[in-house]
Amino acid sequence: MEIWGGIECTLNRVRERYHDQLDRSGHLHRLGDLALIAGLGIRKLRYPVQWERVQPLSSAQFDWTFPDYRLAELQELGVEPIVGLLHHGSGPRWTNLLDPNFPRQLADFALAVAERFPHVRDFTPVNEPLTTARFSALYGHWFPHRADDRSFAQALLNQVEGTMRAMDMIRTVRPDARLIQTEDIAKVLSTPQLAYQANFENARRWITFDMLAGRFGEHHPLWSFLLASGASERQMRFIADHSCCVDVLGANYYVTSERWLDEDVAAHPPESHGGNGRNRYADVAAVRGCPDQVSGIERITEEVWTRYRLPLAITECHLGCTREEQVRWLMEAVQAAQNLEAKGAEIEAVTAWALLGAFDWNSLVTAEVGTYEPGAFDVRSGIPRPTLLARAIGDLTVGRCFDHPVLRTPGWWHRPECLVPGPPATFSSHAGPPILVLGGAGNLARTLRRVCESRGLACRNLSRHEADVCDVTTLRRCLQEHQPWAVVNASGYTLVDEAEADRERCFEVNEIGARNAAAVCAEAGLPYVAFSSDLVFDGQKSDPYLESDRTSPISVYGESKAMGERAILEAHRQSLVIRTSALFDPWSASHFAAQVLMQNDSLLVLPEGRISPTYTVDLCQGMLDLLLDGESGIWHAANGGAVTWSGFAELLFDSFGLPMRQLRGETAVARRPQQSVLKSEKGSFMPTLEDAIARFARDFQPGLGNLDAQRAAVAA
Repeated sequence: MEIWGGIECTLNRVRERYHDQLDRSGHLHRLGDLALIAGLGIRKLRYPVQWERVQPLSSAQFDWTFPDYRLAELQELGVEPIVGLLHHGSGPRWTNLLDPNFPRQLADFALAVAERFPHVRDFTPVNEPLTTARFSALYGHWFPHRADDRSFAQALLNQVEGTMRAMDMIRTVRPDARLIQTEDIAKVLSTPQLAYQANFENARRWITFDMLAGRFGEHHPLWSFLLASGASERQMRFIADHSCCVDVLGANYYVTSERWLDEDVAAHPPESHGGNGRNRYADVAAVRGCPDQVSGIERITEEVWTRYRLPLAITECHLGCTREEQVRWLMEAVQAAQNLEAKGAEIEAVTAWALLGAFDWNSLVTAEVGTYEPGAFDVRSGIPRPTLLARAIGDLTVGRCFDHPVLRTPGWWHRPECLVPGPPATFSSHAGPPILVLGGAGNLARTLRRVCESRGLACRNLSRHEADVCDVTTLRRCLQEHQPWAVVNASGYTLVDEAEADRERCFEVNEIGARNAAAVCAEAGLPYVAFSSDLVFDGQKSDPYLESDRTSPISVYGESKAMGERAILEAHRQSLVIRTSALFDPWSASHFAAQVLMQNDSLLVLPEGRISPTYTVDLCQGMLDLLLDGESGIWHAANGGAVTWSGFAELLFDSFGLPMRQLRGETAVARRPQQSVLKSEKGSFMPTLEDAIARFARDFQPGLGNLDAQRAAVAA
């Protein structure tokens, strides 16, 4: 069994606009990506030579610029492509899924591709024909935006006939060309009342493979349905009589592939409500509605093997989630494939899909709102940065067993929180070595603990009394006792004004203590994370500060943090030091945002200066990603946006529906920079400030009754 790779390359059309994943990921214009992928050890890659891109204007014109260069590069790298011609596409503008000429036009293009690249052996002319037909012609999400059985039948048959004719033409050039056919092997579960609908959809789920594997004819359960829907009997008989010789069945299985149909629509969110004209019901992911009935990837893939007895590959293994959940999902798929091999199934590969990530699949790629799911590489900085998933793939491609402490906890789809709403989580529920958090009683540490719990990461918070960073002996004992796989230092002297008169204590904690913890982690060979501040800068720069900018603090606190950064990196080169600013969280009242909202009198605020406030939840999420990815050095982490302190207050009042109160400034004891906005040159991974404040307003708990009373007064 091999590990294949794939780049998310959907090029779907919505109304008159094409949504291009290759363009959005930057791969279309960025060199070097394929070398990075080859560096993971991947030797077979699902790769697009898209009809819409190569032949966009007329059937007589071709633009081979992109595939010429990229397929030649793959050859040089020793990576064999599995060439796709349509990936959820409807073709160039001069045709579409309902065009009677679509199959022959696709076949003509396939011939041109085979003649241009005779070294290519493996093809997927049309990715997931059934899924594309459903989304384009039954649900109306994609072009041609139809929602009727007739259009669905025509779109499905055109894609399958097009696949058959395309392979016929390809094999005139390359007789040994292989068809690797992909399809989402979704399964439908239901209440007894909706069993008839589930039975129909479960017969339909096989239609692509049945047609291409010679299992389609008058006996097929969908034959009558397709005829009744207006499908051409000539086209159906062509498909039934055609010997396509599918070589590998590509089973695509996602965490939401199994569906649950429930007539109790009130129990499910409004966006899941629908029906079939006979019954109204909700259609939700089975893992959310009836997790105890979910088959899972191994049993579902085994169903494919049992039905067809043809070589199989899991051709898309991807989860849009956090790093550790992505790795758990990949390893579960690999284990499933290995188990099936042991039972005698012929499994060619598991495919690590969306290596460069994917955009806006949460909206089924119908809108470009910027939702990004990283893959083996995170491309948000413009330069692909390897993630924990890349490390796992790299081990698997060379036959090593990838192991990491996060694998001690099962994926969220196996945990109680898969239900919505789920039972209350407990901080002791996750197994395996923990992340050890120093300064565990502080706001940052408590937020980190909550975030770790939500991600299935074992976490152990130690207070200053349990683990004083100024006491090396105690730190060593704590590491020995708790056996962590990483240490996060969330402790610190944070009283900026008081530090001016308490310099010795400030430096003892922020420099010496931080260095002690780093040194102890270096001795033990453990990853170490510490936090620093925007106050290491003097504010003289007009643009946002980057990681490479020289520090020049103007306060004792800022100086202690700058010295602490140097001490940490000298003691432990692989430490991760995160600079951040103006933290606020929904569970405490000791930060600026809470004080602004909860005080009824006018508030004394700091002198005006431009800052980049940071939602602590987002900071912890981003920090964990960097930690898991194995990053080190100095990183800036702040929510995207720059405001003054009073501007921050205005945004808060507006989000909570409160009138703006008069605020007045007061000269602080310690000098602050006039501008200390942070921006990362290494990679953007934090949401915008507006997005953060909206979530803060939704989740804020301290003094909630007081805020409700204020809103009521405003409404009155």
